[in-house]
Amino acid sequence: MSFSNISFILHKPQLSENIGACARAIKNFNFDKLILIDPKPIFPNDKIIATSVGAKDIIKKSKVFDNLEPALNKIDYLIATTSRFRNKNIKHIQLKDLKKIDYKRKIGFLFGSEASGLSNNEISFANYTMQIPTNANFKSLNISHSLIIVAQIVYNLINLDLRNYSKSQKINPATKKQVQSMLNLCIKNLEDKNFFKPKEKRPIMLENLRSIFYRMELSEKETRILSSVFASLSKKG
Repeated sequence: MSFSNISFILHKPQLSENIGACARAIKNFNFDKLILIDPKPIFPNDKIIATSVGAKDIIKKSKVFDNLEPALNKIDYLIATTSRFRNKNIKHIQLKDLKKIDYKRKIGFLFGSEASGLSNNEISFANYTMQIPTNANFKSLNISHSLIIVAQIVYNLINLDLRNYSKSQKINPATKKQVQSMLNLCIKNLEDKNFFKPKEKRPIMLENLRSIFYRMELSEKETRILSSVFASLSKKG
């Protein structure tokens, strides 16, 4: 188990103060990886650094991406936080279930923007969704508050080694990058066969495909097999 295996991903954060507060929370609990997807403020800026209160090093080495997919290349499991129940066939976990996560793998926690949270498209990249219990009549949490709750719980789990979940050492779970590579091959073949029609339904069809593969928790061997299957289907007999 390692603190360096944990990444906190802010999707389209709107306010400099919240970015700074998130960096501070990350350092409070001994983590060091902050990833930003298409932040609205100029990054970094003086307000972000000021509100980070001593976490300038977290901000300095953070990574910024234009969109979510390339940010996940080094993530094995993605957990998306959401205040809304999603009517999608995806695994939902609670805070107490975080003790079942294998922190030897590279884990990403995804937080939505202050304005709109996460869309179903972003959720489709996740292995799990997670809701933080709150007042049913006032569910929305500040992004930095959500992050600090998750960071504190994971900090304790890593320190106390409370995991009760393990897999055979002979099975190597596929990384996010490996699953994406396999999925991209599948999508290319489907596009070549004009599968995505009508065109206006393509985005939701892609969301559903991602959800199917990510919730399967495939092994490296399984992704190689599926990649071979998809590659063979593209060959002309």
